[in-house]
Amino acid sequence: MTTIRRSLLSLAVAASLLGPALAIAQAAAPAAPASVPPATQQAGFYRFSVGGVRVVALSDGSVPQDLHALLTNTTPAQTDKALHRGFLANPVEASINAYLVYAGDRLALVDAGAGAFFGPGAGGQLVASLKAAGVEPAQIQDVLLTHIHTDHSGGLVDAQGQRVFPNATVHVGKPDLDFFLAPANQQGVRGYDKAYFEQATTALAPYVKSGQVRPFTGAVELVPGIRSRPTPGHTPGHSFFVLQGKGGEALEFIGDILHVQAVQMPRPDVTIVYDVVPHDAKAQRKQQFARLAKERRMVAAAHIPYPGVGYLRDEGKGKYAFVPVDYRYRAGE
Repeated sequence: MTTIRRSLLSLAVAASLLGPALAIAQAAAPAAPASVPPATQQAGFYRFSVGGVRVVALSDGSVPQDLHALLTNTTPAQTDKALHRGFLANPVEASINAYLVYAGDRLALVDAGAGAFFGPGAGGQLVASLKAAGVEPAQIQDVLLTHIHTDHSGGLVDAQGQRVFPNATVHVGKPDLDFFLAPANQQGVRGYDKAYFEQATTALAPYVKSGQVRPFTGAVELVPGIRSRPTPGHTPGHSFFVLQGKGGEALEFIGDILHVQAVQMPRPDVTIVYDVVPHDAKAQRKQQFARLAKERRMVAAAHIPYPGVGYLRDEGKGKYAFVPVDYRYRAGE
């Protein structure tokens, strides 16, 4: 047998042996994706319990914030230093969180998101998140507003100005109602932009007209197991809501006591242009941070990265840090 014939025979034998293996390997290889999927997120909801009370964190999406333009009582350099320590950079993405509570025999929503007020792609995801959690807007019986700013009340109405929650009573601090809906304030007050007043009036007007707005004053029970805790400063009627569960477990919905965790937790003196009375907002933040940390109270915050639920830890020297709750996901729960 010549050398050429021996080489050809060897190749033929190798091909017969490798053929099945190559076929198996090709069959096992994953097919290349037809295209890269769009960069969209799923609807956001996260269920958890507080002393036997079911709570659902709901995402209304997020919105970019230029902190150099928004934060006050600080400098851009100081802001950037704090953001760098938190592995962030300006502008930051601010979460807009709302919370559903199964309060006795009632379905209560804490804050209503921004709705369509910020335009496409910025907030406006609350209804989708709510439906993904198995709840229709018409089932909501109470909406508790920590305050009337647009990213908390805008979701009360759709793009046509119609009620999103037709069967809900809207609970809001009377000082906020008096401030933002007053006809004399619709052009702005002391440099506080008129847009805040115009948007508040648009969001609340259908509910006011139908007699579905119930203002409250002071610390009162609004729905079973949830009481208000007035914390004026950011707005005149800004309030926390305290959910009391069994066994001493509790959760406080703290609204806009802070906007930027990485900056305002280590420096509670930093304010923001959204504050109606910055001096009072700063004082309130220092007072409430100290209390919440001392009590080791679980909090739910509107603008801490979703789901925004956790605890404040006292770091000493007037500084604090946020500790998120332990994530829990078990089949059948």
